[in-house]
Amino acid sequence: MERASKLIRGLTLPGGTLSIEELACAAWPDAVGKKVAGHTRAARLVRTRLVVEVEDQTWQRQLFSLTRQILRNLERALGSGLVDDLEFRVVPRRRDPQRAMQAVPALAADESDAIEDPVLRSIYRAARNRARA
Repeated sequence: MERASKLIRGLTLPGGTLSIEELACAAWPDAVGKKVAGHTRAARLVRTRLVVEVEDQTWQRQLFSLTRQILRNLERALGSGLVDDLEFRVVPRRRDPQRAMQAVPALAADESDAIEDPVLRSIYRAARNRARA
C-alpha cells in the first residue's frame, strides 16, 4: 500500500494546489513522532534541505544526532530525492495568544466589579451615578 504523500505527488493536479514544501512540512510530524513534533516545527524547504525550528540548543543537538533516521523516515513518507538534508534552527517558542491574555491581568471594565457582595455593589453603583449627575 502506497503512502498518501507518494500518491498525491504522483497525481497531476492543477498548479498551485499542493506545493512540495507544504508536503514536506506536513510529513514532519509523521517522521519524528508526536512528542518531538510538539517541540519542533518544519518551517520551509530550501531546495532539498528542510529547515526545522527547534525550541533550544538541546533539541538542536539531539535531533542533529538523529538526522539519518529522520531522513529515512521522511524518504519513506515522501519518496527519495525530495528531502536530502535537515537544518535545525533555534527559535524560542512563542506564547499562545490565550496564554498571553491569561498572563496579563484583565482590566476591570468597571471598578465596582471587584466588589463581591451584590448588594454593596449595587449601592456603590447607585451612589456613583448620583455623584456624576
